[in-house]
Amino acid sequence: MTSDTRLAFAHPSERAAATAGPEPLDRISLRDHIVAVEIGAFQAERGVTQRICFNIVVEVQPLTGPVDDDVDRILSYDRVTEAIAYELSDERLNLLETLAERVADRILLERQAMRVFVRIEKLDRGPGALGVEIVRARDDAPGSQPDAQEVPHPELVYLSNEAIASPFLAGWLDQLHQMGRPLILCVGAPDATAPQLTHKMAQRRIDLLAIEQNAWVLASKDDRCVVVATRTELDWAMKNGQTSVWAPSKIVLDSVDTPSVQPRDAVALAAWFAASFDATEMLVIGASLPAKASVPLRAVAVDQDRL
Repeated sequence: MTSDTRLAFAHPSERAAATAGPEPLDRISLRDHIVAVEIGAFQAERGVTQRICFNIVVEVQPLTGPVDDDVDRILSYDRVTEAIAYELSDERLNLLETLAERVADRILLERQAMRVFVRIEKLDRGPGALGVEIVRARDDAPGSQPDAQEVPHPELVYLSNEAIASPFLAGWLDQLHQMGRPLILCVGAPDATAPQLTHKMAQRRIDLLAIEQNAWVLASKDDRCVVVATRTELDWAMKNGQTSVWAPSKIVLDSVDTPSVQPRDAVALAAWFAASFDATEMLVIGASLPAKASVPLRAVAVDQDRL
């Protein structure tokens, strides 16, 4: 076996040593850190957990002066495992590549970290380990902490089917835009009955898709409304003044904190979504309020032209 081939399958610590630059760097490593998590793009990987194994090496600037046995002067191993736990809890992911990128980026936000090797493997998808490995350096890292970015505080509004068909719709949108906050609209299923199945997962998907059909109906009523399905799209829309209509399937199905409410309880589902933005309230136009909701709700009758 050639040296290059051996290194391709060697532990990231050996790869780090083999590709080291002229400036000496210290290394800390995490070996065979196994976590059971739901991840994967295939339908068979939804609703089940599988073991994934992390091997990570972080190259850090050597300390100047004595360590003095002071944990605050070094990059703690806990920061590496916390980066993994944070990214796994943020949302359900389909790809190991996405997870590896996010873990690497988060580790490189640490002041001491200069370069990171991340290897992630699925242990339960076949007779061997299936995985990816990436290398990222500080020059590739984002410039600021994700948690330090300004947290968006959009205006969340639920519109009933009667409200979607109301002649007041454009006027309501005008009033909401005057508030000067990003606007996200939520809807329920159309009045037409969706197919009814005994298979719970299939029924959940059908009900979510029914909501998305209605989202497109709302978007057709006003050119300012754009249907969005991902948190990335929503973040961009909020920064750029776009009015979004939430298509819930991806965010609901990919959520780590899967909502207990069913899509048919559309107002409660929208309230769960609003809570993910730490919304102080959600405006509900033309629909009954559920007994329980994740955020405070304010009801407006569909025959009111002022909100």
